Amino acid sequence: MKIGTLVGLNRFPVKSMRPEKLERVDVTWNGLHGDRQYAFVKSANRSRFPWLTGRDLFPLVLHTASYQDPEAPRTSPVRVTAPDGWEGALDDPELTARLSDAAGEEVHLIQMSRGTFDLMPISVVTEGTEAAIDAAHGSGVGLGRFRINLVLRTEDPAMRETDWFGATLVIGEGPGAVRLRTDAPVLRCAMVTIDPDTAVQDVSVLRTVAQGFDNCVGAYCTPESIGTIELGAPVWLETGRLPS
Repeated sequence: MKIGTLVGLNRFPVKSMRPEKLERVDVTWNGLHGDRQYAFVKSANRSRFPWLTGRDLFPLVLHTASYQDPEAPRTSPVRVTAPDGWEGALDDPELTARLSDAAGEEVHLIQMSRGTFDLMPISVVTEGTEAAIDAAHGSGVGLGRFRINLVLRTEDPAMRETDWFGATLVIGEGPGAVRLRTDAPVLRCAMVTIDPDTAVQDVSVLRTVAQGFDNCVGAYCTPESIGTIELGAPVWLETGRLPS
């Protein structure tokens, strides 16, 4: 069943920094090629979540990171622009020192080709979910703070990605179409309280998500097939695997 169109495609070169808004991207078994390949880690942290994120340092979400060779992210240099205008390479020791000073503890950069994901490699959301959150909140919240990879415009505006668990999304047509199994809801945390354009925190956003959406916005997906996806591609939903 055709359900809509792919209208947003976001790749995050560095965890918690701004996304690249793409026209097309390769989907690998590890997710969008180059997504969250880099992260800064709190050097003294030995927990299961050692990452330096926007929750620790709000201005991190205002840093722009981009691959200089977008088609080859694994080997491409990454350029970073800080909100105060500083520019340099991602691996520039000055950037690491700046982030360490701002965080109040030593951090260091790591690269993981499989991505520094919290749970699963690809996330998807519908514009209908965005509209529902805005209505529940009483003002525009926007999708940027949810840091989702794929945005779908569905033919039925009431469709929500959280209704699809166990089903398969097919993006594109023919033998080259990419298949993504929808596996689990994206549980939300304090990251959604941080405005991606100002880094100002609004805790009422998390309250809206918790009370009106069971603290879930977006669906996690894992690839069943790989290939290239691009904006404007049709999206189909195969529900044969949905539990009875």
